[in-house]
Amino acid sequence: MVARKVLRYALLASLIAAISVLATMAFWHIVHSSGFSIAPLLQSFILTAIGGYLMLFLLVISLRYAGLIFFSLSEHFTRLTTTDDSYVSTQVDLSSLPMVTIVVPAYNEGLVIQAALRSLLQLEYINYEIIVVDDGSSDDTYEQALAVARESRRIPIRVVTQRNGGKADALNTGASHARGELILNMDGDTKLAVDSLRHAVKHFEDPNIGAVAGNVKVLNRENLLTKLQALEYVEGLAMARTAQSFIRMVSIVPGPLGLFRRSVLAEAGGYDSDTYAEDCDLTIKILLNGWRIGYEDKSVAYVESPNKLLDLLQQRYRWTRGMLQALRKRSSALWHPRRSLTNFLLMWYMVFEVIIWPFSTVLGNVFFLYVGLKYGLATLLLFWWLQLTLLDIVSAMYCIFLEDEDLSLLLYVVLFRLFYMVVVDFSKLFAVVEEFMGIGMTWGKLKRVGRL
Repeated sequence: MVARKVLRYALLASLIAAISVLATMAFWHIVHSSGFSIAPLLQSFILTAIGGYLMLFLLVISLRYAGLIFFSLSEHFTRLTTTDDSYVSTQVDLSSLPMVTIVVPAYNEGLVIQAALRSLLQLEYINYEIIVVDDGSSDDTYEQALAVARESRRIPIRVVTQRNGGKADALNTGASHARGELILNMDGDTKLAVDSLRHAVKHFEDPNIGAVAGNVKVLNRENLLTKLQALEYVEGLAMARTAQSFIRMVSIVPGPLGLFRRSVLAEAGGYDSDTYAEDCDLTIKILLNGWRIGYEDKSVAYVESPNKLLDLLQQRYRWTRGMLQALRKRSSALWHPRRSLTNFLLMWYMVFEVIIWPFSTVLGNVFFLYVGLKYGLATLLLFWWLQLTLLDIVSAMYCIFLEDEDLSLLLYVVLFRLFYMVVVDFSKLFAVVEEFMGIGMTWGKLKRVGRL
């Protein structure tokens, strides 16, 4: 059975590689044979330099996609040949498994908190408890959570309330009340798949693993915007985390599902409240402390994503500024490769993802639009978009197959590149500029519509 899966994945990788190479060759052949000339651009040093930079960026992006596919495929091969999916179910005494404390921070989550908690009561695991931390909600979050706690008979649920101190403070409060040796932190708007916990726990057999990131998926695929986000989560997030897991260096343990050793959280000093991305900040602290972080694709967390464009842009703006704040706190690791080469490479990878990539794509769109209008070279903009779209199509095909996702997501790949990522990258660029200018911002709260 394993041999068949390995062969199937190998054939898939070969097919995708062949499609990518052939499509790229055909793409540049069309450019060459069309008699297209960029001679006008060569008359300007600045335009030539920008054009050269963007071509280099395309090469780096292509190598990035190829590298992520290679390492994520390697991770899949490793799991197929070494992982026993019946790890939990074959245990003689399920109660001997490590105890897990699930911490659910909640601020004004009255619409979704009961659905989230009831999903936790269905988990295929026996040795766990649930702690809900009501972070000074102004709605009925506390009452809604308390009602579920009173209903629960098998799994203990404790509901703690406190003055509003922010998500980081709520998570630290939950950890201080935890009895489990492992702590699963999640969001109040999240619904976990029933086997999420048992698949994540098995990674801690490796004593070097300090945390495990879960697989986040969009639940409310109700309109074009949320379907594009579903594609982004599959292609942009899951593939990267699977690849990073091959070397146990996952760069962000997501807020909706992250499992930690309690001792590792204590060693890191818990969550800090001085960034807008406390999950990224904590992940970096754990990695710089020498721990390894894995990823479990079968530990799925379903989240309610923004269904309006303004809400999405505010979310990505906040994420970007939060990640920049986390990077700036430990920027010394960017300049001292001799201290730790892995940490040095990890930090520069994050700088590329957070700053260089959105800057380059925005620059490319503006540059090719400008030369198209000024020099009549509009075809350049088309070529730029086609090349990026080609990379998206290849990676989306690969990810959707391995994730066993909805094939209809492939229908949105072209629009994903032509519209969605253009808008999101502009939002990220604004966040970068305003963060370095020191412009203030507020946390912001996504309005729930109760899709859980």
